[in-house]
Amino acid sequence: MTSIYNYLRVIFQILILYMFSFLGTLLVEGLHIKFPGSIVGLILLFLGLYFKLIPVSLIKDGAGFLLSVLTLFFVPATVGVMNYPELLSFHGLLLILSVIISTIFTIIISGRVGQYLENKVALKEEG
Repeated sequence: MTSIYNYLRVIFQILILYMFSFLGTLLVEGLHIKFPGSIVGLILLFLGLYFKLIPVSLIKDGAGFLLSVLTLFFVPATVGVMNYPELLSFHGLLLILSVIISTIFTIIISGRVGQYLENKVALKEEG
């Protein structure tokens, strides 16, 4: 019985996350903004969590499940590259190289910012 409850809770939490994405899409279409609706939904979710309008426990398990299967969401995009053989040429190599370099820089910068913030919190707790 508990496992059924856990599955239903995860499904409900995923629906809540989807609701934010859908709400962002409605907002973008309603306001005729040239911006991805899913990103607007993500910003709305962030603001709701930041201002504690939405408890983290309301989406924690659903978000964890989606993160655990995140790599599966990239399979269609990867297979779709096969329709564009020019991406496998020299220009494609440059594109892949720029994606790898930008990913490395993003990881480094995110790590440094995270360490800075962690040290700042640790110093605040000590002092």
